[in-house]
Amino acid sequence: MTDITDTDTHARIDQLVKGHHAVLFMKGSPLFPQCGFSSRAVAILNHLGVEFESVDVLQDQGIRQGIKSYSDWPTIPQLYVDGEFVGGSDIMMEMYESGELAELLGGTPAAN
Repeated sequence: MTDITDTDTHARIDQLVKGHHAVLFMKGSPLFPQCGFSSRAVAILNHLGVEFESVDVLQDQGIRQGIKSYSDWPTIPQLYVDGEFVGGSDIMMEMYESGELAELLGGTPAAN
């Protein structure tokens, strides 16, 4: 049986993910990331020149735990583009280096 708060949290996450072109669930804010992985994710997105919504999971325990079950992905940060889960910091870096992330986001490709 699903707890009503779990359902509410899932609905809030769903609204965030589907309501923005790009959403980064992270620890801290883009101006003040609270972990190295979140910092790297923000740096990648900023380097691509992409506008994105950020959600500080440290401000909401429901979101912090809920995003992990929403994506079935155990770590944060998590990037979503056009309602689809892309991945965490390592996957973002691999996609950035290959040019795939720029293509997905409509940003500027990395210079090799």
